[in-house]
Amino acid sequence: MKKTVTIKQNHEFRRLYNKGQSAVTPTMVVYCRKSRFPQNRLGITVSTKLGCAVKRNRARRRLRELFRLAQPRLKQGYDVVIVARTRAVTIAHHKLQADFNRAMAELGLLLQA
Repeated sequence: MKKTVTIKQNHEFRRLYNKGQSAVTPTMVVYCRKSRFPQNRLGITVSTKLGCAVKRNRARRRLRELFRLAQPRLKQGYDVVIVARTRAVTIAHHKLQADFNRAMAELGLLLQA
């Protein structure tokens, strides 16, 4: 199992928020922008308003897993930041996955099947 390449620097997050495209769903907001790297990079933001550390980490794990499983179907060379919303913690997995796929399709990151 390959590890996901992550975005960690604050200036990279800010650049995506300001200059990237965005897609909004009830469970998440996704920002993306073309990058200079050959592979996709992922950044996840979860607010403390979402709940205690256990809930925030669960939301991060769920979103990271969705991204990992979708990697073969995504265009490469993009920076992606996912901002979790409150519903991301409690919603069923298949609904979270549907929201993720809808956001990726809206941003044009899904490869044509």
